[in-house]
Amino acid sequence: MERIGGVTQTEYLQQANDSLLKIVQIETKDALHYVSAIHNLKGLEEKTKVRGVDVRFCRPFDLGNNIGCPILNGSMDNELKEAIARIQRIAKKNDKACGFYATCGDQAREYANQGSQMVSVATDAASLPAHLHSALTAARGSHVHSVLNIAKGAFQSQ
Repeated sequence: MERIGGVTQTEYLQQANDSLLKIVQIETKDALHYVSAIHNLKGLEEKTKVRGVDVRFCRPFDLGNNIGCPILNGSMDNELKEAIARIQRIAKKNDKACGFYATCGDQAREYANQGSQMVSVATDAASLPAHLHSALTAARGSHVHSVLNIAKGAFQSQ
């Protein structure tokens, strides 16, 4: 049987559920309000821990757009910065991990330095086109190579 990460496939499947993380994404005004409201209700401290949820994860671009503070030219509005800080405070107070979708390595390091335990290092919108361009270029070969193959094919058909 095939081994995955040093264990058999059966062993992996038997223990996989113990390794899963439950992550809630905070991308809307409603989600931000919900997280804040539950946190602020007195007498519900245990419920603020939201049993079974391991990570509060925020995508600042989506949240910013939804609360009317889009990130433009790489600049964040103070209201969005405060929303992000609120998510971090609430996660920390409830002993939960906090994560953010960063646009670059420098921003990822900034989130990590602020105490976030889960941080991406690039966005899919930036990474996918760059990767696809690279893969397609490699698949096609260099431009010179392609031109030579086209010319070679034209001469062979005569």
